[in-house]
Amino acid sequence: MKKRVFIIAGIIVAFAALIVFNRLTSKKNVFNVYTEVKKGLFEITVSNSGELVAEKSIDIRGPVIGQATDQGDNHENHGPQGSGSSQSSGSNRGGGGSSQSSGSNRGGGGMQSMDMRAMDLKILDIVPEGTIVKEGDYVAQLDKSSYANTLKTELDNLNTLQVNLQMKILDTAVVLTNLRDDIKNQGYVVEEAAIVVEQSKFEPPATIRKAEMNLNKAQRALEQKKKNYTLKIAQSLSEINNQIRILNRRTTYVADLEDFLTKFTVTAPASGMIIYKKDRGGAKRKEGSSVNPFDMVIATLPDLTTMNSKIYVNEIEISKVTPGQKVNIVVDAFPKKPYTGTVFFIANVGEQLPNSDAKMFEVQIKVDGSDPSLRPSMTTGNKIIIKSFNDAVYVPIECVNTGTDSIPFVYERNKTKQIVKLGDANDKYVIIEDGLKQGTTVYVIPPENPEKFKLVGMEILASKK
Repeated sequence: MKKRVFIIAGIIVAFAALIVFNRLTSKKNVFNVYTEVKKGLFEITVSNSGELVAEKSIDIRGPVIGQATDQGDNHENHGPQGSGSSQSSGSNRGGGGSSQSSGSNRGGGGMQSMDMRAMDLKILDIVPEGTIVKEGDYVAQLDKSSYANTLKTELDNLNTLQVNLQMKILDTAVVLTNLRDDIKNQGYVVEEAAIVVEQSKFEPPATIRKAEMNLNKAQRALEQKKKNYTLKIAQSLSEINNQIRILNRRTTYVADLEDFLTKFTVTAPASGMIIYKKDRGGAKRKEGSSVNPFDMVIATLPDLTTMNSKIYVNEIEISKVTPGQKVNIVVDAFPKKPYTGTVFFIANVGEQLPNSDAKMFEVQIKVDGSDPSLRPSMTTGNKIIIKSFNDAVYVPIECVNTGTDSIPFVYERNKTKQIVKLGDANDKYVIIEDGLKQGTTVYVIPPENPEKFKLVGMEILASKK
């Protein structure tokens, strides 16, 4: 009996403990998050990560087929680098190729031969990125096998043309010699016919007439042979001159090819730091990469004294960005060192970047001042300041609620439901133009039993109307 009583008592105690435990845990699960209304500097920004690029740089190019122009251009970065849209001027001061630019060609790798076929060139070797080079130092070696094979074929063709020309000259000499012999022999025929005419003047008229006709035929045959000889000379000269022109053209082509192949060893046009060129997809051109014949830039020598931060802004936000806006910049390599800059370039046409569904517009920001520790391709965090308010009252966006009537309000800790007038907002906070004061404590998330909070601030609705 006692044992049964103890069992029942134990069950009752356990049940009571369970009830107490549930109440305690339910209270623990009820929590409220508060924040205070703040007042001070409020900024509306567009933030994006980007990378540093040199505002000015010298392009290092491979050999170019086309108009011979300059290599080693001064490249001012006013647009997308990947697109190859550069404004360049200067002179060619090194090995490698050339570029479309204004200036004088002094030893560049441009090819003017229209016979040469443009092909992608593979980078067989290139110095490590970041290497400090001097003018004339080795930079890269391009694969010349395709053009070397072409040169071998052209040398064989050139030899054949030379042999054909010599044979043509010899054949022409033989033909003309035979024609001259024919003319000479025909002259003898004319002389014999003239003698016959002279000897037949006492013969009957028919005999005289026949002798005269034979003389006339011999003379006409002689004139025809002379004309044929003259025409054959003109024809032979034309054919020989044409072969000479072809030979000269192919000789020039072979010389151009030989000179072109010397440009496959690329050297630095100036002193500086090697930075690999990026293609339109953002991939760096390095050992094993192929270089497009219409964009033969292999690497660049950036001017490290003036740097830009290049970012891409979503098409939804690009309308907010204008030249001249101030930017706060953080370089990942130096997180404790703040930088500032100014927007100076906005692309007119958007791009479809990898892993992006929306069109992105390139924006370039000029970094204020000069810092020798900054290097191209360093990652940056950029905060473009769209608007700035010095004494704004603001709260986190999560604090603002709306009912079915779309009237904004916040829950205050003093159990009031305060109607507010909203102003501009950024990605975290919203300005309160009316309804709250600095230091007021408000709920970040709606409280329990919100129906118990008293609605205040109806006068704000009246002022809106």
